[in-house]
Amino acid sequence: MKKRELLEDSEELRAAVADLKEKAGNKSKEAETDEEDIRELEEDYQEYDNYDEAYDDGYEDAEAEDYDDQEDHSDTRDLKKSETFEKTLRDTRPMSEAAAAIAESGRREREYKRERTAEKKAEKGHKKSSSVKKRGKGKNSPDAIITLDHVTKYYEHKSAPALNDVNLEIKKGEFVFIVGESGSGKSTLIRLLLRELKPTEGEIKVDEFSLSRLPRRKIPKLRRKLGVVFQDFRLLPDRNVYDNVAFAQRIVEASPSEMKKNVPEILGKVGLAGKYRARTGELSGGEQQRVALARALVNRPAILLADEPTGNLDPRNTVEIMDLLEQINKEGTTVVVVTHNEKTVNDMHHRVITIKKGVVVSDREEGNYTDEN
Repeated sequence: MKKRELLEDSEELRAAVADLKEKAGNKSKEAETDEEDIRELEEDYQEYDNYDEAYDDGYEDAEAEDYDDQEDHSDTRDLKKSETFEKTLRDTRPMSEAAAAIAESGRREREYKRERTAEKKAEKGHKKSSSVKKRGKGKNSPDAIITLDHVTKYYEHKSAPALNDVNLEIKKGEFVFIVGESGSGKSTLIRLLLRELKPTEGEIKVDEFSLSRLPRRKIPKLRRKLGVVFQDFRLLPDRNVYDNVAFAQRIVEASPSEMKKNVPEILGKVGLAGKYRARTGELSGGEQQRVALARALVNRPAILLADEPTGNLDPRNTVEIMDLLEQINKEGTTVVVVTHNEKTVNDMHHRVITIKKGVVVSDREEGNYTDEN
Protein backbone atom coordinates (compact mmCIF):
# COMPACT_ATOMS: atom_id res chain seq x y z
CA MET A 1 0.00 0.00 0.00
CA LYS A 2 1.06 3.60 -0.57
CA LYS A 3 0.91 4.27 3.15
CA ARG A 4 3.51 1.62 3.88
CA GLU A 5 5.76 2.82 1.08
CA LEU A 6 5.53 6.41 2.21
CA LEU A 7 6.27 5.43 5.81
CA GLU A 8 9.34 3.52 4.69
CA ASP A 9 10.43 6.56 2.70
CA SER A 10 9.93 8.63 5.86
CA GLU A 11 12.30 6.40 7.80
CA GLU A 12 14.92 6.61 5.05
CA LEU A 13 14.58 10.38 4.89
CA ARG A 14 15.01 10.68 8.66
CA ALA A 15 18.09 8.44 8.52
CA ALA A 16 19.59 10.54 5.71
CA VAL A 17 19.01 13.77 7.62
CA ALA A 18 20.53 12.22 10.76
CA ASP A 19 23.66 11.38 8.75
CA LEU A 20 23.89 14.96 7.53
CA LYS A 21 23.61 16.23 11.12
CA GLU A 22 26.30 13.83 12.33
CA LYS A 23 28.74 15.10 9.70
CA ALA A 24 27.94 18.75 10.34
CA GLY A 25 30.53 19.29 13.14
CA ASN A 26 30.92 22.52 15.08
CA LYS A 27 28.93 25.73 14.81
CA SER A 28 29.88 28.46 12.33
CA LYS A 29 28.87 32.03 11.71
CA GLU A 30 26.38 31.03 9.01
CA ALA A 31 23.59 30.42 11.56
CA GLU A 32 21.28 33.21 10.43
CA THR A 33 21.28 32.19 6.76
CA ASP A 34 20.60 28.57 7.66
CA GLU A 35 17.42 29.03 9.70
CA GLU A 36 15.33 28.56 6.54
CA ASP A 37 16.94 25.17 5.96
CA ILE A 38 15.89 24.04 9.42
CA ARG A 39 12.31 25.23 8.95
CA GLU A 40 12.00 23.42 5.62
CA LEU A 41 13.23 20.16 7.13
CA GLU A 42 10.80 20.51 10.03
CA GLU A 43 7.98 21.03 7.51
CA ASP A 44 9.02 17.83 5.72
CA TYR A 45 8.86 15.95 9.02
CA GLN A 46 5.48 17.48 9.83
CA GLU A 47 4.09 16.30 6.46
CA TYR A 48 4.89 12.70 7.32
CA ASP A 49 3.67 13.14 10.92
CA ASN A 50 0.33 14.51 9.70
CA TYR A 51 0.05 11.60 7.29
CA ASP A 52 0.54 9.11 10.15
CA GLU A 53 -1.94 10.91 12.41
CA ALA A 54 -4.63 10.86 9.74
CA TYR A 55 -4.39 7.09 9.56
CA ASP A 56 -4.28 6.72 13.35
CA ASP A 57 -7.49 8.77 13.65
CA GLY A 58 -9.52 6.33 11.60
CA TYR A 59 -8.34 6.12 8.01
CA GLU A 60 -6.82 2.63 8.20
CA ASP A 61 -9.73 1.06 6.32
CA ALA A 62 -9.78 3.56 3.47
CA GLU A 63 -9.14 2.10 -0.02
CA ALA A 64 -6.12 3.32 -1.96
CA GLU A 65 -8.26 5.00 -4.59
CA ASP A 66 -10.28 6.86 -1.93
CA TYR A 67 -7.05 8.21 -0.48
CA ASP A 68 -5.94 9.36 -3.97
CA ASP A 69 -9.22 11.28 -4.38
CA GLN A 70 -8.97 12.99 -0.98
CA GLU A 71 -5.27 14.00 -1.02
CA ASP A 72 -3.32 15.79 -3.71
CA HIS A 73 -0.05 13.96 -4.23
CA SER A 74 0.02 14.32 -8.06
CA ASP A 75 3.73 15.00 -8.08
CA THR A 76 4.68 11.71 -6.37
CA ARG A 77 1.69 9.41 -6.92
CA ASP A 78 3.10 7.71 -10.04
CA LEU A 79 6.69 7.50 -8.80
CA LYS A 80 8.22 4.31 -7.56
CA LYS A 81 9.48 3.98 -3.98
CA SER A 82 13.12 4.76 -4.86
CA GLU A 83 12.14 7.66 -7.11
CA THR A 84 9.99 9.22 -4.37
CA PHE A 85 12.89 9.09 -1.93
CA GLU A 86 15.34 10.57 -4.46
CA LYS A 87 12.92 13.41 -5.30
CA THR A 88 12.52 14.22 -1.60
CA LEU A 89 16.28 14.42 -1.16
CA ARG A 90 16.63 16.62 -4.26
CA ASP A 91 13.98 19.03 -2.92
CA THR A 92 15.64 19.24 0.50
CA ARG A 93 18.75 21.39 0.58
CA PRO A 94 21.59 19.87 2.63
CA MET A 95 22.11 21.40 6.07
CA SER A 96 25.28 23.37 6.63
CA GLU A 97 27.41 22.94 9.76
CA ALA A 98 25.73 25.89 11.50
CA ALA A 99 22.21 24.69 10.71
CA ALA A 100 23.01 21.18 11.88
CA ALA A 101 24.52 22.49 15.10
CA ILE A 102 21.45 24.65 15.80
CA ALA A 103 19.10 21.76 15.05
CA GLU A 104 21.06 19.42 17.30
CA SER A 105 21.07 21.97 20.11
CA GLY A 106 17.30 22.37 19.82
CA ARG A 107 16.80 18.61 19.78
CA ARG A 108 18.86 18.17 22.94
CA GLU A 109 17.01 20.97 24.72
CA ARG A 110 13.62 19.45 23.84
CA GLU A 111 14.81 16.03 24.97
CA TYR A 112 16.03 17.47 28.28
CA LYS A 113 12.69 19.22 28.89
CA ARG A 114 10.78 16.02 28.16
CA GLU A 115 12.96 14.09 30.61
CA ARG A 116 12.52 16.74 33.34
CA THR A 117 8.74 16.78 32.85
CA ALA A 118 8.62 12.99 33.08
CA GLU A 119 10.73 13.05 36.26
CA LYS A 120 8.48 15.65 37.90
CA LYS A 121 5.33 13.70 37.03
CA ALA A 122 6.85 10.50 38.39
CA GLU A 123 7.95 12.27 41.58
CA LYS A 124 4.52 13.82 42.07
CA GLY A 125 2.85 10.46 41.56
CA HIS A 126 5.21 8.82 44.05
CA LYS A 127 4.51 11.49 46.68
CA LYS A 128 0.77 11.12 46.19
CA SER A 129 1.00 7.36 46.54
CA SER A 130 3.21 7.61 49.63
CA SER A 131 0.84 10.16 51.14
CA VAL A 132 -2.10 7.79 50.95
CA LYS A 133 -0.08 4.97 52.49
CA LYS A 134 1.17 7.07 55.40
CA ARG A 135 -2.06 8.82 56.30
CA GLY A 136 -4.53 6.04 55.73
CA LYS A 137 -7.98 7.03 56.88
CA GLY A 138 -6.73 10.06 58.81
CA LYS A 139 -6.79 12.28 55.72
CA ASN A 140 -10.56 12.39 55.62
CA SER A 141 -11.17 12.50 59.36
CA PRO A 142 -14.49 14.35 59.75
CA ASP A 143 -13.53 16.02 63.03
CA ALA A 144 -10.18 17.40 61.82
CA ILE A 145 -10.03 21.20 61.84
CA ILE A 146 -6.33 21.58 60.89
CA THR A 147 -4.50 19.23 58.53
CA LEU A 148 -0.95 19.43 57.21
CA ASP A 149 -0.19 17.00 54.41
CA HIS A 150 3.53 16.62 53.58
CA VAL A 151 4.20 20.32 54.14
CA THR A 152 7.65 21.70 53.41
CA LYS A 153 8.61 25.36 53.61
CA TYR A 154 11.85 26.89 52.31
CA TYR A 155 12.93 30.50 52.78
CA GLU A 156 15.01 32.27 50.16
CA HIS A 157 18.78 32.15 50.61
CA LYS A 158 18.54 29.24 53.08
CA SER A 159 19.51 25.74 52.03
CA ALA A 160 17.69 23.89 54.84
CA PRO A 161 13.86 23.97 55.04
CA ALA A 162 12.14 25.68 57.95
CA LEU A 163 9.62 22.81 57.89
CA ASN A 164 10.34 19.49 56.24
CA ASP A 165 7.62 17.03 55.16
CA VAL A 166 5.34 17.76 58.12
CA ASN A 167 2.18 15.68 58.52
CA LEU A 168 -0.21 16.34 61.37
CA GLU A 169 -3.88 16.61 62.17
CA ILE A 170 -5.58 18.60 64.92
CA LYS A 171 -9.17 17.80 65.79
CA LYS A 172 -11.97 20.16 66.70
CA GLY A 173 -11.91 21.03 70.37
CA GLU A 174 -8.34 19.87 71.03
CA PHE A 175 -5.79 21.70 73.17
CA VAL A 176 -2.38 21.23 71.57
CA PHE A 177 1.08 22.43 72.50
CA ILE A 178 3.70 22.81 69.76
CA VAL A 179 7.16 22.87 71.30
CA GLY A 180 10.77 22.99 70.23
CA GLU A 181 13.88 25.10 70.58
CA SER A 182 14.27 28.46 68.83
CA GLY A 183 14.56 28.09 65.07
CA SER A 184 12.82 24.71 64.98
CA GLY A 185 9.99 25.96 62.75
CA LYS A 186 7.22 26.68 65.27
CA SER A 187 6.55 30.27 64.24
CA THR A 188 6.73 29.31 60.56
CA LEU A 189 3.91 26.86 61.22
CA ILE A 190 1.75 29.60 62.74
CA ARG A 191 2.40 31.91 59.79
CA LEU A 192 1.42 29.15 57.38
CA LEU A 193 -1.84 28.56 59.24
CA LEU A 194 -2.57 32.30 59.07
CA ARG A 195 -1.77 32.25 55.33
CA GLU A 196 0.94 34.87 55.84
CA LEU A 197 3.12 32.33 54.03
CA LYS A 198 2.42 29.62 51.47
CA PRO A 199 4.08 26.21 51.69
CA THR A 200 6.77 25.34 49.18
CA GLU A 201 5.29 21.85 48.96
CA GLY A 202 2.28 20.06 50.40
CA GLU A 203 -1.26 20.98 51.37
CA ILE A 204 -2.69 22.77 54.41
CA LYS A 205 -6.36 22.73 55.33
CA VAL A 206 -7.88 24.93 58.04
CA ASP A 207 -11.55 24.23 58.63
CA GLU A 208 -13.10 24.28 55.12
CA PHE A 209 -10.23 26.30 53.57
CA SER A 210 -7.48 24.72 51.44
CA LEU A 211 -4.71 27.26 51.99
CA SER A 212 -2.44 26.31 49.09
CA ARG A 213 -5.18 27.20 46.61
CA LEU A 214 -6.89 29.97 48.60
CA PRO A 215 -7.34 33.18 46.55
CA ARG A 216 -6.06 36.35 48.20
CA ARG A 217 -9.56 37.82 48.35
CA LYS A 218 -10.70 34.97 50.64
CA ILE A 219 -7.89 35.30 53.20
CA PRO A 220 -9.92 37.71 55.41
CA LYS A 221 -12.72 35.12 55.53
CA LEU A 222 -10.22 32.49 56.67
CA ARG A 223 -8.87 34.76 59.41
CA ARG A 224 -12.32 35.29 60.84
CA LYS A 225 -12.14 31.64 61.82
CA LEU A 226 -8.88 32.29 63.68
CA GLY A 227 -8.06 34.19 66.82
CA VAL A 228 -4.38 35.02 67.28
CA VAL A 229 -2.38 35.98 70.36
CA PHE A 230 1.27 37.02 70.08
CA GLN A 231 4.10 37.30 72.57
CA ASP A 232 4.45 41.05 72.00
CA PHE A 233 0.68 41.69 72.37
CA ARG A 234 0.45 43.94 69.25
CA LEU A 235 -2.06 46.34 70.79
CA LEU A 236 -2.90 49.82 69.50
CA PRO A 237 -1.05 52.15 71.89
CA ASP A 238 -3.19 55.22 71.13
CA ARG A 239 -6.48 53.43 71.98
CA ASN A 240 -8.04 52.35 75.25
CA VAL A 241 -8.87 48.76 76.17
CA TYR A 242 -12.42 48.94 74.82
CA ASP A 243 -11.31 50.31 71.45
CA ASN A 244 -8.56 47.70 71.08
CA VAL A 245 -11.08 44.91 71.43
CA ALA A 246 -13.76 46.66 69.38
CA PHE A 247 -11.24 47.04 66.57
CA ALA A 248 -11.52 43.30 65.87
CA GLN A 249 -15.30 43.69 65.65
CA ARG A 250 -15.01 46.55 63.19
CA ILE A 251 -12.85 44.40 60.90
CA VAL A 252 -15.69 41.90 60.53
CA GLU A 253 -18.18 44.77 60.17
CA ALA A 254 -20.11 44.06 63.35
CA SER A 255 -22.93 46.50 64.09
CA PRO A 256 -22.63 49.07 66.94
CA SER A 257 -25.23 47.14 68.94
CA GLU A 258 -23.22 43.92 68.58
CA MET A 259 -20.05 45.69 69.74
CA LYS A 260 -21.79 47.13 72.79
CA LYS A 261 -22.82 43.63 73.77
CA ASN A 262 -19.78 41.56 72.80
CA VAL A 263 -16.88 43.76 73.94
CA PRO A 264 -17.93 44.16 77.61
CA GLU A 265 -18.83 40.46 77.71
CA ILE A 266 -15.39 39.27 76.60
CA LEU A 267 -13.60 41.84 78.81
CA GLY A 268 -15.50 40.43 81.76
CA LYS A 269 -14.42 36.90 80.82
CA VAL A 270 -10.71 37.87 80.88
CA GLY A 271 -11.07 39.88 84.09
CA LEU A 272 -10.77 43.42 82.66
CA ALA A 273 -14.34 44.68 82.85
CA GLY A 274 -13.31 47.51 85.19
CA LYS A 275 -10.46 48.73 83.00
CA TYR A 276 -12.17 49.23 79.66
CA ARG A 277 -11.26 52.96 79.61
CA ALA A 278 -7.57 52.47 80.46
CA ARG A 279 -4.86 53.07 77.88
CA THR A 280 -2.76 50.03 77.09
CA GLY A 281 0.38 51.77 78.38
CA GLU A 282 -1.22 51.96 81.83
CA LEU A 283 -1.60 48.19 82.06
CA SER A 284 0.78 45.53 83.34
CA GLY A 285 2.19 42.87 81.01
CA GLY A 286 -0.36 40.31 82.19
CA GLU A 287 -3.22 42.76 81.66
CA GLN A 288 -2.02 43.65 78.17
CA GLN A 289 -1.96 39.96 77.27
CA ARG A 290 -5.52 39.65 78.56
CA VAL A 291 -6.55 42.51 76.26
CA ALA A 292 -4.87 40.70 73.35
CA LEU A 293 -6.67 37.52 74.32
CA ALA A 294 -10.01 39.33 74.51
CA ARG A 295 -9.42 40.83 71.06
CA ALA A 296 -8.62 37.38 69.65
CA LEU A 297 -11.79 35.88 71.11
CA VAL A 298 -14.39 38.61 70.63
CA ASN A 299 -15.40 37.30 67.18
CA ARG A 300 -15.85 33.77 68.56
CA PRO A 301 -13.25 32.04 66.36
CA ALA A 302 -13.24 28.29 65.88
CA ILE A 303 -9.45 28.18 66.44
CA LEU A 304 -7.20 30.16 68.78
CA LEU A 305 -3.52 30.32 67.81
CA ALA A 306 -1.24 31.52 70.59
CA ASP A 307 2.40 32.17 69.64
CA GLU A 308 4.48 32.30 72.84
CA PRO A 309 1.57 33.92 74.74
CA THR A 310 3.41 33.88 78.07
CA GLY A 311 6.91 34.69 76.82
CA ASN A 312 6.92 38.17 78.41
CA LEU A 313 4.99 37.30 81.57
CA ASP A 314 6.04 36.42 85.11
CA PRO A 315 5.12 33.00 86.55
CA ARG A 316 1.90 34.19 88.24
CA ASN A 317 0.56 35.89 85.10
CA THR A 318 1.64 32.88 83.05
CA VAL A 319 -0.53 30.58 85.15
CA GLU A 320 -3.50 32.97 84.89
CA ILE A 321 -3.26 33.25 81.10
CA MET A 322 -2.94 29.48 80.67
CA ASP A 323 -5.94 28.95 82.94
CA LEU A 324 -7.91 31.31 80.69
CA LEU A 325 -6.84 29.37 77.60
CA GLU A 326 -7.91 26.12 79.19
CA GLN A 327 -11.31 27.56 80.06
CA ILE A 328 -11.74 28.82 76.50
CA ASN A 329 -10.90 25.34 75.24
CA LYS A 330 -13.51 23.75 77.50
CA GLU A 331 -16.10 26.03 75.90
CA GLY A 332 -15.39 24.45 72.50
CA THR A 333 -12.58 26.49 70.92
CA THR A 334 -9.64 24.58 69.45
CA VAL A 335 -6.47 25.95 71.09
CA VAL A 336 -2.98 25.65 69.60
CA VAL A 337 -0.18 27.07 71.76
CA VAL A 338 3.38 27.48 70.48
CA THR A 339 5.74 27.72 73.42
CA HIS A 340 9.14 26.84 74.84
CA ASN A 341 7.87 27.09 78.45
CA GLU A 342 8.72 23.61 79.71
CA LYS A 343 6.98 23.92 83.09
CA THR A 344 3.68 25.07 81.58
CA VAL A 345 3.65 22.20 79.10
CA ASN A 346 4.51 19.55 81.67
CA ASP A 347 1.97 20.84 84.20
CA MET A 348 -1.06 20.91 81.89
CA HIS A 349 -0.94 17.36 80.45
CA HIS A 350 -2.29 18.13 76.98
CA ARG A 351 -1.22 16.80 73.59
CA VAL A 352 2.35 17.82 72.74
CA ILE A 353 3.79 18.01 69.22
CA THR A 354 7.57 18.42 69.22
CA ILE A 355 9.39 19.95 66.25
CA LYS A 356 13.15 19.76 65.82
CA LYS A 357 14.96 21.35 62.86
CA GLY A 358 11.71 21.54 60.90
CA VAL A 359 10.71 17.91 61.48
CA VAL A 360 8.00 16.53 63.79
CA VAL A 361 9.95 14.19 66.07
CA SER A 362 7.13 13.28 68.45
CA ASP A 363 3.36 13.68 68.81
CA ARG A 364 1.90 12.40 72.07
CA GLU A 365 -1.32 12.67 73.98
CA GLU A 366 -0.65 14.07 77.46
CA GLY A 367 2.99 14.40 76.49
CA ASN A 368 5.69 16.60 77.97
CA TYR A 369 8.37 18.97 76.81
CA THR A 370 11.19 16.46 77.19
CA ASP A 371 9.75 14.10 74.51
CA GLU A 372 12.13 15.51 71.86
CA ASN A 373 15.00 13.82 73.67
